[in-house]
Amino acid sequence: MFCFIKRCFTQPHFTSELLTETNKTIIMMTIQTTALGLTFCFFWASADVLPQSDFNTEGMSGKWYLTGFATNAQWFIRHKVTMGMGTSTFTVMDGDLDMPFESLKMHNLAKKTDVLENSPMPVSQGSVNDMRIVDIKYDEYALIYTIKTIGDSSDIVVKAYSRTADFNPEIQEKFRQLASENGVLPENIVILPKNGDCPSV
Repeated sequence: MFCFIKRCFTQPHFTSELLTETNKTIIMMTIQTTALGLTFCFFWASADVLPQSDFNTEGMSGKWYLTGFATNAQWFIRHKVTMGMGTSTFTVMDGDLDMPFESLKMHNLAKKTDVLENSPMPVSQGSVNDMRIVDIKYDEYALIYTIKTIGDSSDIVVKAYSRTADFNPEIQEKFRQLASENGVLPENIVILPKNGDCPSV
C-alpha cells in the first residue's frame, strides 16, 4: 500500500497542468481509500492480540523486573542505548493494578506509573494506553502489549517482565516473536541489560 501511494505522487504525468478535475478526484479517492485500508489493517491486527482470558489481577502483584522492551516509537529509538533493566512492585487498588516502574537511565533514576484497568486508560502527556496482558505465568514472566496513542499517532509497545533479573531464553524468544508479529523491527526489540540493583517502588 505504501508503494502504491508513492507511485501516485511520483508519476510524471500527474502534474497540475495535465490533471483534469475528474483525474484529481480519482487520485484523491484512491489515496483516501488506501489510507483507510492502512488504518483498518492496523486496528484489525491489534484486535487479534487478545489478553489472557483467565487473567488474575492479584496474581500479578509483587516485584517484577522489566527485562524486554520493543517498539518502533521514535522516543525509544533515540534512547534505547541508554536503557537498562528496571524493577516494579505492582499493587492492587480497588480492582486495578498500580504499575510503578523504576529504571536506571543515563545514570539517573527514572520513574513512571501506570494503572492497568479494564478499559483504555488516560495517562500523562495526553496519551491513551490500551494495555493487554497477553501471556503470563505469575511466578515467572509476563508479556504486555500496549497501543499507545497520542493525538492521531499510535505506537505498538511490547514489554517483557520477569520475576528475576535472569531472563529465560525461551521467554525471550516468545517476547521477540510477539513484537515481530506486531510489526516491531528487529533492531527495536531490546533485551534490557542488567544495570545494578535498582530499588523497588
